Amino acid sequence: MDPSTGYQECERIVRTRARNFAYGIRLLPPPKRRALNAIYAFARRVDDIGDGTDPADVRLARLAETRARLAALPAHGDDPVLVALADAVRRYPIPVEAFGEIVDGCESDVRGVSYATFDELVGYCRSVAGSVGRLCLGAFGTGDRDAAEPLADALGVALQLTNILRDIREDAETGRVYLPAKDLAKYGCTLHFDPRRGFTDEPERLAELVRAEARRAREWYATGLRLLPLLDRRSAACTAAMAGIYRRLLDRIEADPGAALRSRTSLPTWQKLVVAGRALSGVER
Repeated sequence: MDPSTGYQECERIVRTRARNFAYGIRLLPPPKRRALNAIYAFARRVDDIGDGTDPADVRLARLAETRARLAALPAHGDDPVLVALADAVRRYPIPVEAFGEIVDGCESDVRGVSYATFDELVGYCRSVAGSVGRLCLGAFGTGDRDAAEPLADALGVALQLTNILRDIREDAETGRVYLPAKDLAKYGCTLHFDPRRGFTDEPERLAELVRAEARRAREWYATGLRLLPLLDRRSAACTAAMAGIYRRLLDRIEADPGAALRSRTSLPTWQKLVVAGRALSGVER
């Protein structure tokens, strides 16, 4: 299979399944754009297995198979995503081993791992999202990788914390609780549902918990965004657009935790386009 066919499939996956990231990826020059699409398409595949409805043992087996196929690169058969990823890895110093960390995190999800402390949650975030930051950095390139890698990792943690706050209800409905047990106890919350599918927790306490976790996420953004000066202009624009969209999601969640706990928070398309435009012009930092 020609790599261009694989890249087209990866672009389709990102455009339809990772729309918030697609706005930033579009700001890259074509070669890097193709590589980022391949990275995100493969990461999306792993997430989809972990989030699927198959029995846990089936999902774990599929994750193990995915790990094995990844280890066999550049062999890829006729899988378009792996064809594209193999080509991207040939062209850029993408740390393929970081994909293994994403698989590790998804295996934790399938097994129903919970987190006692915020530090434990950060470890999970580093696996499933900090690793993506480091993978992207391989395609972006930087003159100071030692300085850039921990910042890319931190930005991934910030994005994942935002995802967790956005998806509290959705995750709780499937039996997943990512917020640390220590924090839940501190605010007297359980994330249990009443018969009408409302949270049994006192609303203001739950809102205080969400705001506290949002403040922590902002600290990770402050660290992660120090990556931007270490990237070329278009890579910095891509990163700033992704982070800008997620920071605005965090703004909405923090401003009205109650609404965020009732339904998933999202941004209108026009606002995402504004963020992307500001990122390309260098205003969004």
